[in-house]
Amino acid sequence: MKRIFWVLLLVIAVAVSGCSKKEVPAQEGAAAPDFTLQDLSGKQVQLSSLKGKVVLVNFWATWCPPCREEIPSMVKLNQVMQGKNFQMLAISVDEGGKQAVQEFFRQNGVSLPALFDTDGSVSRRYGTTGVPETFIVDGKGIIRKKVIGGVDWSAPEVLQYLEGLMQGK
Repeated sequence: MKRIFWVLLLVIAVAVSGCSKKEVPAQEGAAAPDFTLQDLSGKQVQLSSLKGKVVLVNFWATWCPPCREEIPSMVKLNQVMQGKNFQMLAISVDEGGKQAVQEFFRQNGVSLPALFDTDGSVSRRYGTTGVPETFIVDGKGIIRKKVIGGVDWSAPEVLQYLEGLMQGK
C-alpha cells in the first residue's frame, strides 16, 4: 500500500510539473525578447527594428517612488544621446496606460519615449520582479546589462558604458 502511494505521488508530481510553461527571465548575455508596443502617438514600436542601436529598456510606473526619482536622469540621458545610435524605451506598466503617463508627464514637465505594457505581457517575458527594472541591449540585440532599482542614468560612468557599447566594446 505504501509503495502504491509513493508511485502514485511520483506520477502526479511528474504530470503536474510538465503542465506548467515557465518563461525563463531575460538574462545578461542572452537575446532580448522581441516585442511590439504602442507609443504615446499610437505608433507601434518593435524592439527588433532597432537593431544596430543600443537600447535602454526601462520598466517603470507613475506610482513608483524610485521610478519617479530616476526619471529626471533618464530625461537628461535621452537628451545627451540625441542623434546617436541609442534609443530609450520607457515601458510603463501602469494599468491606466496612456492617460496615466500623459498626466504624469504633464504634471512633472517631462517627456520620454514611452511605451505601454498594460497587460504585463512584455514585463512577464522579461521576467521583471518589480519596477524600476532596466535592460541595456546592444546593437546586436543582446542584453548586456540588467539593472534592478533606480539609477542615476546621467552619471559619467553610465554615459561612458553606453558610449563603449555604441562603439562595439
